[in-house]
Amino acid sequence: MPATFAGRCLGRLLPPLLLLLCISFSGGSPADPVMTTQDASQSQANSLTKMQLGLNESSGPDLTTQNLKQPSKQHQSNGAFLQFEILLPGPPGTLLERNISLANATTVELSCKLDPNFHLRNPQVTWKRGNETISHTTKAENSWSIKLVIVDSSKMGSYSCIVKGDEEIRATFYLHVPKIEAREKPIITYEKDTAVMVCKSDSTPMTWTWYMMRGNNPVIINESLWTDKYLISRLSANVTRLRILKLTKEDAGVYWCEAVFQLGESERKMELKVLSIMAPLKPFIAIVAEVIILVTTIILYEVYSKRKGKCTGGKGCDQTEKLKSGEGSSASHRRI
Repeated sequence: MPATFAGRCLGRLLPPLLLLLCISFSGGSPADPVMTTQDASQSQANSLTKMQLGLNESSGPDLTTQNLKQPSKQHQSNGAFLQFEILLPGPPGTLLERNISLANATTVELSCKLDPNFHLRNPQVTWKRGNETISHTTKAENSWSIKLVIVDSSKMGSYSCIVKGDEEIRATFYLHVPKIEAREKPIITYEKDTAVMVCKSDSTPMTWTWYMMRGNNPVIINESLWTDKYLISRLSANVTRLRILKLTKEDAGVYWCEAVFQLGESERKMELKVLSIMAPLKPFIAIVAEVIILVTTIILYEVYSKRKGKCTGGKGCDQTEKLKSGEGSSASHRRI
């Protein structure tokens, strides 16, 4: 009897004890609801999301936003790296020069290198910017270099390496903005006609501007102010055109285009000559005048030749002239 009662008591108390043990191991409380498999998955996903957000917040700004920011001039210059080299001593009797056209910020390395077949004992090398001595590095045996970070026009100009040994050798690099191509000879046209001027560059400038000289002062050509006189069009990114309508003699003079690059400006001048409408006729009028003079001379010569041919004997012409003179004198006596 007591054994049976004890077994019944254990059977009633065992489920609540097991439930308490499970709750204590799971870290919950008796009031917490039971978590399903779907709820557990959702909870794990939320935890991962929070962890990722926490990492982003601790690591600084969003990388995508950083990539959209415009780089500074220093960073832009590192985007392009150009290398130029002059081999010394070069062909006999030639100037060791190299022109380098730069439109945008960049990093440039200039090098002077001795020809392996040319032997120069104990070479001493000096680099100069204009007349100012600058430092350099020895890139390799018998090769000397300088590296320039060019972000504006202040670093443009001439750079020379001078190698001294048994003889002195000088090589020069010229850094400049791209040159403008245009007509070199004067543009000759006529009144009431249209003049066309074109400028182009190998690189793409940020802006194009046209100027004209009025007296001693340069004037910007603004087509919005003279819509019926000037037309400016950009044929492509690196080509611009100016058209001058209804030309007069006052339009003659000097015109030029200016291209603005990141590293400076470049310009090219042209001369316009406006001629009168009668100008093409002047050679024709001169030829006609010469023909008239020649024909008149021939006619006079023919008349003189015919008159001289009638007086072949000579006496007849003299007697005729005497008779005429006598008749004239008698007529005058009668009148008296």
